[in-house]
Amino acid sequence: MKILLIGANGTIGSAIDRELSPRHEIVRIGRKSGDFHVDISDSTSIRKLFERTGPFDALICAAGNVNFVPLADMSETDFALGLQDKLMGQVNLLLIGREFANDGASFTFTSGVLNREPIRTASSAAMVNAALDGFVKAAAIELPRGLRVNSVSPTVLEEAMAKYAPYFRGFKPVSAADVALAYARSVEGLQTGQTYQVG
Repeated sequence: MKILLIGANGTIGSAIDRELSPRHEIVRIGRKSGDFHVDISDSTSIRKLFERTGPFDALICAAGNVNFVPLADMSETDFALGLQDKLMGQVNLLLIGREFANDGASFTFTSGVLNREPIRTASSAAMVNAALDGFVKAAAIELPRGLRVNSVSPTVLEEAMAKYAPYFRGFKPVSAADVALAYARSVEGLQTGQTYQVG
């Protein structure tokens, strides 16, 4: 399969690359690194990406930004980043990407644990994750041509605990390699409309 991997240089993206590259052709995409570049918050940038990559069999997005700010200090602007980048960025990858996807292609997006297990400063992340998982479930029943869409919802990564441990007390972290297996399951399996929870 030809797999477009957005966020290929990140911790999760690198683990996905290691998991899938022995079996598939991986096209590595990042904001500033990789074979191609894309800003997922910009639909024009997304369309240019697909025009350059051409048809594909699977797309994985392991990218997306949100603001972490105490609710007492949050403004509409603080919420806008997550809505435009992590949420609508991934939604637009499907809306635009379906034109370029081969029959039976899959889309796999990234949400996260914080809508299920919220922490301080994560109201934007929780909202975006819940919206993305809801979109995946609903969009799956309307996709034509055998197209599939799923999301992966990981808890905090072992590799990130040095930085984020104070925010995730009591959480059992998971390795990026274990998270990558969920993306493989989405890409290489047959299910659609699923959210694969890891941890």
